[in-house]
Amino acid sequence: MNEMNAVKAYKGVGMEGIIASWYARNTRRESRHREMAERMAALIPAGSRVLEIAPGPGYFSIELARLGNYQITGLDISQSFVKMAQENAARAGVDIDFRQGNAADMPFADETFNFSICQSAFKNFSQPVQALKEMHRVLLPGGQAVIIDLRSDATLDEIERYIASMNTSAINRLVTRWTFKNMLLKNAYTIAEVESFVAQTPFRDCRVEKDEISFTLWLQK
Repeated sequence: MNEMNAVKAYKGVGMEGIIASWYARNTRRESRHREMAERMAALIPAGSRVLEIAPGPGYFSIELARLGNYQITGLDISQSFVKMAQENAARAGVDIDFRQGNAADMPFADETFNFSICQSAFKNFSQPVQALKEMHRVLLPGGQAVIIDLRSDATLDEIERYIASMNTSAINRLVTRWTFKNMLLKNAYTIAEVESFVAQTPFRDCRVEKDEISFTLWLQK
């Protein structure tokens, strides 16, 4: 085992077993998966090789596969999520290569992908700068990476409105509210922190958009 693999890949509790199952159930019906897939499909040329980092149950990748002719790979540290994503893709009738791996030590050759995306997971990486360097390494020249995640300065009122918009039960909203306040916000970064991480990598271009409770980071190789 090399030194990088010896470092735990994520902060806090791993998304395995019943925790992963709860997350999958709680996010299955969210319209954001289709909406984000449509947004990204408008930007990604047909035939592109696409990498989703930390895809969880695979909902976004599956929606993207339905929208265009892409070669899609999903890389997640969770064995539970990889198994779920593989099963979900099979049921949906789409061909996606979901595999287990660490975002800070990706099992891919240099210059493999045209596009990569990471949603709601970057704050949980134990080696954020190394993960960014790996995103750069596996992208083809001119390739683009997108990171979307919670901002640490999101207000409780903004988070409450976001939770209220979720298509889930009252008990799941209660658990989600607790998770945001006691776990997610503690791991989240400010936009300035994220920009400081990028400054330590070879990415030549960085643009940040601020949303209601999140940021979208656009990176160009």
